[in-house]
Amino acid sequence: MQKKILLVEDEKILVDMYRKKLSEAGFKVISVFESKKALVLTKKERPDLVLLDILLPRENGIFFLEQLRKDPKIASVLVVAFSNYDDPETKKQAFKLGVKDYLIKTDYTPKEIVEKIKTYFK
Repeated sequence: MQKKILLVEDEKILVDMYRKKLSEAGFKVISVFESKKALVLTKKERPDLVLLDILLPRENGIFFLEQLRKDPKIASVLVVAFSNYDDPETKKQAFKLGVKDYLIKTDYTPKEIVEKIKTYFK
């Protein structure tokens, strides 16, 4: 069964690149640019994993996590934070809100990110 990933990222070039890499790895990818739409899509699409950028227009990734965890229908969705925002306080907050991991984009190649995502499904 094909795993579904919701990619929450506001930089189009990164969306295109990760969508391509994840699709090539056999994932179904849905992408969205902002937190509120991501919440709506999480309810509608029931992704197996949300790959969440922290710095987003309007509401940030922490807002998304807070709202997600309040909703019993989607509270248990697996979320991996994925950002260049390497702030210890934000990281701590993200983990408190149940992220599986907090990946710094610049520390990984797109291929390494895909490999890392595969491990969450093993």
